[in-house]
Amino acid sequence: MEARVNVFGSQFAAKFLKHINSAGKAVTDSALPMATQELVKIRASQINGCGFCLDMHTKEAAEAGENATRLHLVAAWREATVFTGAERAALELTEQGTRIADAAGGVTDEVWARAAEHYDEDQLLALVALISVINAYNRLNVITRQPAGEYKPGQFG
Repeated sequence: MEARVNVFGSQFAAKFLKHINSAGKAVTDSALPMATQELVKIRASQINGCGFCLDMHTKEAAEAGENATRLHLVAAWREATVFTGAERAALELTEQGTRIADAAGGVTDEVWARAAEHYDEDQLLALVALISVINAYNRLNVITRQPAGEYKPGQFG
């Protein structure tokens, strides 16, 4: 696949991504567990078909010590026994938050309540922000057809 536009060579894209990266940094620096953050990024990227982000976040998670079995089972988290209750709640919120257009009313009260059982208010807000940010990255990469497979862990600092 060839990219439709050189996102990494564009002054406009650099300015735009600087702001998205700042939002992402706020989440990274939050109390939301890093393992949960990577699982959320991977699940949203699977749903959105973003190969670029899947390449990046599976490699970053593995580099940080994430178990390969868990990485392979993110798409089937409901059937997998390797995720904690908190991670399962975050993945469920990620799915509904990513598929807003597919369900009238967006995220259900039941899904929100399950997440609230495991995360405090700041962590919930960080989770919502993370779902929003990864969806923005996914859309940018899918629309511009950014190729996947060449990412090196730590490549973007």
